[in-house]
Amino acid sequence: MSITKREEVAAALLEVITSWQWELFLRIVLACIVGIAIGLERRNRNKLAGVRTHAIVAFGAALMMVVSKYGFTDIPNYDASRIAAQIVSGIGFLGTGIIIVRNNSSVSGLTTAAGLWVTAGVGMSIGAGQYFLSISSALLLICMQIAMHKVGFLANEPYAGKMKMSLSSIDKVDIVKQFIQGEKICITMVKLNKLSDGTVKLEMDLLFPAKYDKMAFLEKLGGKEYIVSISA
Repeated sequence: MSITKREEVAAALLEVITSWQWELFLRIVLACIVGIAIGLERRNRNKLAGVRTHAIVAFGAALMMVVSKYGFTDIPNYDASRIAAQIVSGIGFLGTGIIIVRNNSSVSGLTTAAGLWVTAGVGMSIGAGQYFLSISSALLLICMQIAMHKVGFLANEPYAGKMKMSLSSIDKVDIVKQFIQGEKICITMVKLNKLSDGTVKLEMDLLFPAKYDKMAFLEKLGGKEYIVSISA
């Protein structure tokens, strides 16, 4: 084969490879766009993981999926699922960070962490070329997030809170507990410290019922004569 002919074949082959890689790159770009769309809903609710986090997760998942599926074609009998499997488990470290950063004594951020996990799945699906499945899944995720904040019986959930107060004497602790339990509030942790002047510092972790008016509760409890001070 002449040098000219070989150059033409090499150029044609390079063009094919380049055009195929452009399609893979467009998959990654599409994953970023979908990640941004999912992140916008989270940002509008002032969540820690917003647009950038979701876009990067979708981008990274799509890129790794492309590498997993097409990066080892020169190796016979390679396992295309190995990297993909690691994405599913590896994305957990981001979710764990979001959950831990929230309130120290209560579990918070689970929804955002789960959303990141699903966003990684959407990115993987785009990287694999499953466009309809990935876009429809992303739209379903966004609709679910919105619906579960708008529809009453789905959105109304119990919420955690802390409360600190000073009591006039230690015998008032049981009275406070009974009052709180009478309001259908669950006490999850109690810490008390008796001071030298006879007053008691009381700290509580509480689980309030859905749609419970916390401010009205504080005003009601703060009006008791045995409450020296209260904060929450």
